[in-house]
Amino acid sequence: LRYKGNIWQQVLQIAFLLEMINTVPFVIGIFDHPLQNLFIPVFLNCWLAKRALESMVNDFHRAIHRTQSAMFNQLLILISTIICLIFTFICGVEHLQRAGKKLSVFDSFYFCIVTFSTVGFGDVLPDIWPSKLLVVIMICVALIVLPIQFEELAYLWMERQKSGGDYSKQRTETERHVVLCVSSVKIDLLMDFLNEFYAHPRLQEYYVIILCPAEQDAAVRRVLRIPMWSHRVIYLQGSALKDQDLVRAKLDNAEACFILTCRCEEDRNAADYQTILRAWAVKDFAPSCTLFVQILKAENKFHVKFADHIVCEEEFKYAMLALNCICPATSTFITLLVHTSQGLEGQHSPEDWHRIYGKCSGNEVYSIVLKESIFFSEYEGNSFTYASFNAYNKYGICLIGVCPDDTKKNILLNPGPEHIMKPLDVCFYISLTKEENSCFKRGCKNSPKTQPPTSSAITSMGTVAIDLQELSIPSSLGPSLSAETNISETRKPNMVPVLELPDSPSFQTANMFKTLDNGYPPDLPYIGSSPILCHLRKKKTPKCCMQLEKTCNHKDEEDVKAYSLKNKLIIVSAETTRNGLYNFILPLRASYRSENELCPIVLLLEHEPEAEFLETVCWFPMIYYLHGSIDSLDDLLRCGVSFAASMVVVDKESTMSAEEDYMADAKTIINVQTLFRLLSGLNIITELTHPANMRFMQFSAKDCHSLAFSKLEKKEREKGSNLSFIFRLPFAAGRVFSIGMLDTLLYQCFVKDYMITITRLLLGLESTPKSGFLCSMSITEEELCIETYGRLYEMLSSTVGDIPIGIYRTESQMLEPPETPLSQMSDKVSVFEEGKDPEEQDEAIPCELPDIQTHSLRRRSMQWASNLLGPWHAERDADRLSQQRGVLLSCSERLELTELVKKRMKNLGLSTHGFGEMNITMKSFQNELGYRMNNNQSSHSYALINPSPDTKLELNDIV
Repeated sequence: LRYKGNIWQQVLQIAFLLEMINTVPFVIGIFDHPLQNLFIPVFLNCWLAKRALESMVNDFHRAIHRTQSAMFNQLLILISTIICLIFTFICGVEHLQRAGKKLSVFDSFYFCIVTFSTVGFGDVLPDIWPSKLLVVIMICVALIVLPIQFEELAYLWMERQKSGGDYSKQRTETERHVVLCVSSVKIDLLMDFLNEFYAHPRLQEYYVIILCPAEQDAAVRRVLRIPMWSHRVIYLQGSALKDQDLVRAKLDNAEACFILTCRCEEDRNAADYQTILRAWAVKDFAPSCTLFVQILKAENKFHVKFADHIVCEEEFKYAMLALNCICPATSTFITLLVHTSQGLEGQHSPEDWHRIYGKCSGNEVYSIVLKESIFFSEYEGNSFTYASFNAYNKYGICLIGVCPDDTKKNILLNPGPEHIMKPLDVCFYISLTKEENSCFKRGCKNSPKTQPPTSSAITSMGTVAIDLQELSIPSSLGPSLSAETNISETRKPNMVPVLELPDSPSFQTANMFKTLDNGYPPDLPYIGSSPILCHLRKKKTPKCCMQLEKTCNHKDEEDVKAYSLKNKLIIVSAETTRNGLYNFILPLRASYRSENELCPIVLLLEHEPEAEFLETVCWFPMIYYLHGSIDSLDDLLRCGVSFAASMVVVDKESTMSAEEDYMADAKTIINVQTLFRLLSGLNIITELTHPANMRFMQFSAKDCHSLAFSKLEKKEREKGSNLSFIFRLPFAAGRVFSIGMLDTLLYQCFVKDYMITITRLLLGLESTPKSGFLCSMSITEEELCIETYGRLYEMLSSTVGDIPIGIYRTESQMLEPPETPLSQMSDKVSVFEEGKDPEEQDEAIPCELPDIQTHSLRRRSMQWASNLLGPWHAERDADRLSQQRGVLLSCSERLELTELVKKRMKNLGLSTHGFGEMNITMKSFQNELGYRMNNNQSSHSYALINPSPDTKLELNDIV
């Protein structure tokens, strides 16, 4: 009577009808005695009990504030529905069969199960029509109700699988886990994280919880079903900004939380903003959780300063691009150091350099306290350089830095001989394996030396360079270093090469250096940039003077023409003047670099630079810009690319997002390939978004040397190596890298919390008093008398206090030489091109040709000889003729492109002196072709990290 609403809706409910069926006959039987024996189907009350149970469970969940109960509720409904169906069937059949062949309760239960399971043995049957009608009704009800319940349960199960469920609190009591927060999970990112994280033995029992708002794609789902990952990786669909999702991931019990940024977003600031909010949410929810954050833009870094470890992609990218210009293969060196590897790559290759390069790639940076170390404890009280050389000479490891016991925080790279080793000093060294896992045991002082390999830069002293005549080595350093004092007398005091500066009047060395001073940049481009002592102008450059080919009140027309910047020029092609460009300039203008090493820097910008950026860089010497595009040959020539030492191509942000992820690098790759074809001698350095695209850099479809390396990379990938890309020639030579490779730097910090600091010190992004820096020296004929890398290590450490950490080597790859003699080359080319006239060949090759009649007779005689020998001879020479034609076309194409560039330079009024002097005679042209065909040389460069002491030094090695 108190029901408010539609009365018919209440009357027609199944629960009301069941109550009426059970209640009305009972009430009538009370007042009408003849109807007291009327049967009342009391067993139907089980459906009312089912409804009451569901209401009780819902009320219970509301009381305990439990929200994640949909799956439990649906399962409870399904089970109670099945029980009610079976109970109703059993009781109904048993009652109705009392009028026919009586069935016991067990027989009714047996008949029910056989019927619902669709088996139907037929040994128990209803023999009256009411029982048969009840069976039909119950089967229809089961066919309608049960599929609906199962569908609801399956839907909830699938949704639960998508969201990943929960990580139970009971598991956190016995297991350890880390949380990975990302906006979207790509297969490359996931595999890099898992391979690097689980490469460390102590992390094998850890679980990885992936918290991502996006649903798993097919590739990620397949990977997570692999047995190696399925029991260790749990995917949760959720947001780090929701506390309930963080509770599901049990973040407050996690060992660490990694927050990564999606670098494929076109708006990288927006991607950083999402990362910042995630970091704030995590820190608010679990303040004690160790936080690892990846940021793309340098100006956004200060928002997450509270994080324990931060990697700013823009800072590291531009610093590596800059150091690649003065210390070759710095990007390769850093990338290999931050990847965990056993050094097994390339060990089955027939090439010697593959094996040593692959073994050297296994070197990593480790740390140990001096008094606990077998390697360094015996050098307590000695100088740093003495300990570094003797540890290298005895154990094959390279001591590169130390954290003094009195600071506990500041890491010093090569503090020099002034630093005396103390028991509580933390030593940082490069080795194939850490000391705890090595074969050296305490008491085994005469253990055999390891043979670790190395690569290409020197950790030079952070203080003033030591002059050989003023160097005095204490007697406490022992006989090893004292013996080197005699050698040092015959060695040049300055082993760092003096770089040539432009010879134009605008860049005379004396006038330039008189206006320089050392100091900190007065205008920092963004909050959080590290202050580094740099070479600065005493008076800032007027902004008008920084723009090339524009006259102003400070220079006349003659001076503008002198802006050619012919020698040692570094050109940077970028889309806009991002703050990251400041980190490109910073390592190249640091005060610890000699003034003679300062190279002019030209920024080729597609958009006009911002006034704030120019205000920041105008204090640095020799910084210029030109408004233009890398797509325009005229703009490249105007900024001096034909005379540049290095060309740096920065990946454009506007092209980083594409429908197909790997196409994000397409424009950068094509631009670099165009530069490579036009200016083959130019050192082009670039950065790509995806490591897999490095195989397209300086691509040549007919280069059998590169194809062989491609096959080697595929074999290494099939063996499960995560460093298969290291054998790509552009990467090995340090001309290309992917910033995605540095993701492992953040992952590695979970085990080695010092890696980010050491990497920043190596790249010059930070400076610590008395700490060293990266520089390089070239091995000339005068240094070849040192013979081995070990002796060079001893000489550098005992004289100038430098610590070599690797070699950058360029070799000529000798392929299988053809059997064709040089004297037959021109004839065979003529046979191959028998459809051409001598005049056409004259037009194709702008060189002095021999007499046409003699050439024609020789061609006819070779045709006759070829026909006489038959098809066997033709097949035998097919490969050789193809190679010869390829070399001929390559040289012809090079001549054509050189002429094209020279014409454009003349049209622009630029001098072509010293560029493309290709006026060669036919004899010299044949000599060049014959040399290339008979020797078939293809040079390649690679970096060796910490090579063995007996490694032979070669001419033009860069240490």
